[in-house]
Amino acid sequence: MESMLNKLKSTVTKVTADVTSAVMGNPVTREFDVGRHIASGGNGLAWKIFNGTKKSTKQEVAVFVFDKKLIDKYQKFEKDQIIDSLKRGVQQLTRLRHPRLLTVQHPLEESRDCLAFCTEPVCASLANVLGSWDNLPSPLPSDIKEYKLYDVETKYGLLQVSEGLSFLHSSVKMVHGNITPENIILNKSGAWKIMGFDFCVQSANPSEQEPKFPCKEWDPNLPSLCLPNPEYLAPEYILSVSCETASDMYSLGAVMYAVFNKGKPIFEVNKQDIYKSFSRQLDQLSRLSSSTLQNIPEEVREHVKLLLNVAPAVRPDADQMTKIPFFDDVGAMTLQYFDSLFQRDNLQKSQFFKGLPKVLPKLPKRVIIQRILPCLTSEFVNPDMVPFVLPNVLLIAEECTKEEYVRLILPDLGPVFKQQEPIQILLIFLQKMDLLLTKTPPDEIKNSVLPMVYRALEAPSIQIQELCLNIIPTFANLIDYPSMKNSLIPRIKNACLQTSSLAVRVNSLVCLGKILEYLDKWFVLDDILPFLQQIPSKEPAVLMGILGIYKCTFTHKKLGITKEQLAGKVLPHLIPLSIENNLNLNQFNSFICVIKDMLNRLETEHKTKLEQLHVMQEQQKSLDIANQMSVSEEARPSTASNQIDKVFNTSGTDLLTSGSDSQENEMSSKQKKASLTLEEKQKLAKEQEQAQKLKNQQPLKPQTTAMTPPVKQTKDLTDTLIDNMSSLTSHSINKAKVASSNSFSSVPSVGVGMGFSSPIDSTKRNVANGLNTNMGFQTAGFSMGPGLTTQNFFSPSATGTTTMNIVPTANMPNYSPMNAASAVSPLTQQNKPPDMSALDNLFGPQKPKVSMKQLAQQKSSQWVNQFVPPQGSQNASSSVLGPQMNMIGQPGFGIQGNPFFAPQNFAQAANTMTNSSSASNDLKDLFG
Repeated sequence: MESMLNKLKSTVTKVTADVTSAVMGNPVTREFDVGRHIASGGNGLAWKIFNGTKKSTKQEVAVFVFDKKLIDKYQKFEKDQIIDSLKRGVQQLTRLRHPRLLTVQHPLEESRDCLAFCTEPVCASLANVLGSWDNLPSPLPSDIKEYKLYDVETKYGLLQVSEGLSFLHSSVKMVHGNITPENIILNKSGAWKIMGFDFCVQSANPSEQEPKFPCKEWDPNLPSLCLPNPEYLAPEYILSVSCETASDMYSLGAVMYAVFNKGKPIFEVNKQDIYKSFSRQLDQLSRLSSSTLQNIPEEVREHVKLLLNVAPAVRPDADQMTKIPFFDDVGAMTLQYFDSLFQRDNLQKSQFFKGLPKVLPKLPKRVIIQRILPCLTSEFVNPDMVPFVLPNVLLIAEECTKEEYVRLILPDLGPVFKQQEPIQILLIFLQKMDLLLTKTPPDEIKNSVLPMVYRALEAPSIQIQELCLNIIPTFANLIDYPSMKNSLIPRIKNACLQTSSLAVRVNSLVCLGKILEYLDKWFVLDDILPFLQQIPSKEPAVLMGILGIYKCTFTHKKLGITKEQLAGKVLPHLIPLSIENNLNLNQFNSFICVIKDMLNRLETEHKTKLEQLHVMQEQQKSLDIANQMSVSEEARPSTASNQIDKVFNTSGTDLLTSGSDSQENEMSSKQKKASLTLEEKQKLAKEQEQAQKLKNQQPLKPQTTAMTPPVKQTKDLTDTLIDNMSSLTSHSINKAKVASSNSFSSVPSVGVGMGFSSPIDSTKRNVANGLNTNMGFQTAGFSMGPGLTTQNFFSPSATGTTTMNIVPTANMPNYSPMNAASAVSPLTQQNKPPDMSALDNLFGPQKPKVSMKQLAQQKSSQWVNQFVPPQGSQNASSSVLGPQMNMIGQPGFGIQGNPFFAPQNFAQAANTMTNSSSASNDLKDLFG
């Protein structure tokens, strides 16, 4: 990248240095800024052509510069001869004024280093275009390298040269003497102009006599710049030392041959032996064959052959050449008419501009932009011609790119946008509005184009308003939404309300209906529909327009009308309109059809809404009931859990305290039912998930395990345990009796599995006291597992017995289930314990470990107090004592007969437990 920048910098520096060195000190630089080197021209392409601008007016010009360094190789007198020849040609060009001659803007100025003069802006010389690139900048400009002559340009260019020669021969009585591609200049608009009058010959006779042109003999010793180009010179110059106007016509024929043969001249001339070359050339010209002219178009081939004839008298003159059929081309004639446009009156111009749209498609784009567009835009200063010129300009704009439109056309259209007269200008712009909105930048649209549309809507002419309203929907999609909402729609509404023309009012409604799809739904509901109720007239066309807007809004997928709008505003407006007397049957049917559709949708939507609300209400009620039941069910095991925790953790606390705590828990649960916090709801959801997991657990599967032989204990704790239990029983009998039968709430079917951790050494855990030797005490806390669906926890059974299922926990050994009938049977199978850790989490953290002795003291006291019925209860014994008591003392008495795990077996009638001695005797009977 850096190397490219350096190369560019060196190139720019070099070009700047060349320009500076070439023009430095020349008086031309006082008034003109010299720019880039663009071309070369003149005899031998000796003149460098630069673009430039006039400092005072910023007018664009071309600066021709001859650098005297080119002739440093010559002697001084030769240098003087060259300079004099160049000066003579420029001075003669400066004196002559004609559209076909290059126009000089500033005369020749000489400095020590160069000659310079300024002309109209030019593009290149014909020689550059045909491939002669001498004295051109390096690298070669792309516009010259890629330049291609179109047929219409060639035809009209040759016609222009013929017209220029006609002017010189007829009016000036002058022979140019050096008509070559180097001396034909293409100006910026593409016109061919003649320059290079270095060797022109003025007539020696007065104007009224037949002109006579003196001719100098060819001097091969002169520098090449002091001699004309012999390749385009007529044979009589060399062979007979004579010249006349026909000599220029021969040169024209040679130029035409070169144009159609890519710049190659018809003959190659040896400048060292020019006489011999011309003698050979003369012989070839006399036998000129058609194959030599095969590249020349057939319609002009014979004319070229005549121009190249050896006899000057046979050659057509310039005026005759301008009238040959070859130049009767539509494009060439169009370009010729544009060049003479300033001579025409408005009527002739209007007729020409009307037919121009048919010709423009046949012309090349570059020709249109270079030659025609400047002529058209120059007519914008004439308001009467604008309606005739504007369609052609917009037609050209359609073929231009957006960049070309902005650069070449839009600057000239700016003032026209603001013209209000004649009215046809506005109509033309409205018809081409899609083109303007597509290619005009947004800022110009906002500042120039849309204000013109607004003026059309507010114009006093009804015809303009109608046309504008009809055209707006065709380009509505190109208008930005804020401009449409804030500027266009209000003007359309005003036109509808304020006009006295029925056509304008109807067209306003139709226009609104067509652009509804480009508007926002709520803008239509809040602004457009209420506007319809303000329209005062009741003509059928207006009413149908109103109905059309309602129908478009109602049926459009993007828009639609809410049921509130339908019920409150639309239907109350439409129904009275439907019975207007001016409506015919078809119009009435249209109203009724739309009204029915609206009513049907209103009914459907509102009915659907009410059904959904009803379903939601029912679902909410069901959900509330389910939540209440769920909370109630969760509260009950929570109460039971609290009571069991108190049973296991509280020592010395009586039933009254427990009852008060239970009441407080029930009160708190009721408050939770009334209003639950977010944390409580989350906790409740988690508990429901855990309960669901427990329901989905696999049922227990029985497994047979090998019986563990009993381990002999070295110490017997039976006596100590009996003494402790006797003292506890006697202590608890003296306490106040409380009713406990109604203090436990029924819970869903659960079984209870209990295990205790004991600090006793593992060698002392199995005792030979009549208990099951396989009984163990686990380290887990109180756990509950699923039981039968008809069980109640701590509640009387239907048969008057209290039943409690003991389900082993995950860490307990398996015990054989026993009942009254199978108490004496040996253990035959054991159940595989499931994982009950989830229930452990439900019922709280593990309790701290206590000793076996302390635990027995605490629990025995609580159970005795809990299950002693109040005094006066007659059926306490029958409701508590059951067949399970028959198992006591049986040989297979195990976990179900153990008093630590079946506390209800201690509940007896109050009259049978009146003193501590009877309780002691019962305990002794229990333990043998």
